[in-house]
Amino acid sequence: MSCVPVADGGGNEACANCGKQGSDTVKLKNCNACRLVKYCGVDCQKAHRKQHKKTCKQRAAELKDEQLYSQGHERPEGDFCPICTLPIQLPENDHSVFEPCCMKTVCHGCSVSAERRGMLKCPFCRTPLSGNDAKNLAMVRARVKKKDPVAINCLGENYGHGTLGLRKDIRKAVELWTEAAELGSIRALYNLGVSHLHGCGVQGDTKKAVEFFERAAVQGHIESRHNLGCIEGRKGNHDRAVRHLLISAMMGEKKSVDAIKISFMRGLATKDQYAEALKGYQDAVREMESPERLEAMKFV
Repeated sequence: MSCVPVADGGGNEACANCGKQGSDTVKLKNCNACRLVKYCGVDCQKAHRKQHKKTCKQRAAELKDEQLYSQGHERPEGDFCPICTLPIQLPENDHSVFEPCCMKTVCHGCSVSAERRGMLKCPFCRTPLSGNDAKNLAMVRARVKKKDPVAINCLGENYGHGTLGLRKDIRKAVELWTEAAELGSIRALYNLGVSHLHGCGVQGDTKKAVEFFERAAVQGHIESRHNLGCIEGRKGNHDRAVRHLLISAMMGEKKSVDAIKISFMRGLATKDQYAEALKGYQDAVREMESPERLEAMKFV
């Protein structure tokens, strides 16, 4: 039988192996991987596997790419300041402050504005600022006990960097990031990708790193998308690399614009691609600007 969608003369779908038509009594089910063909049962699916394997694998890869490149063009909720609701400038660590009391990342525009008004509290939840590692760690641990994925990822990062009075422990960090990722933390997926890419706390494994970066990228994580572009470029897959880098550049990642510029100079990207990346980047940067953020730059 064929490895393309099978139908009888009347246009009704049929089992790709035995040709049995679908009916009220014969329920056909799609091949879960490629969704190209249907089967009347597990036995027919197994019998047809050898013939179908190549086509199935090819189509499954196409479907994966469609998802990979069509999703994740918008930044996730955690990338937006909860006060002014604007996307935080990149790199985020240079333009924001993480509040351990509420697990919110507040842009410098809002945090500096609050400080200048004399507010010595978290500008979001109004918890008094502790300025003390032990107290901050206690707040993080309290949220970890409640299975907050942001807090679990945060604790992992502090173990990873040896901050908040913790002894540096990469293996512990990876354990926490794994838990946080399972609970939905996008940043934890990125951290796991970096760990596997560089062999930090785990055995180096580029394939696993790519899997984590892909899971984060389709949810809008910019750095993961940029890393995918770099990895594809190192493998010589320049078309795929530029596709990734275009997405992250248009979301505001300057490193991606620079990478596409270099590719253009080497003849690996077109002039139009570089122009698109540059314009998209500039538009994204403008969306992140505000008078408060410009003013904050004088004090940070």
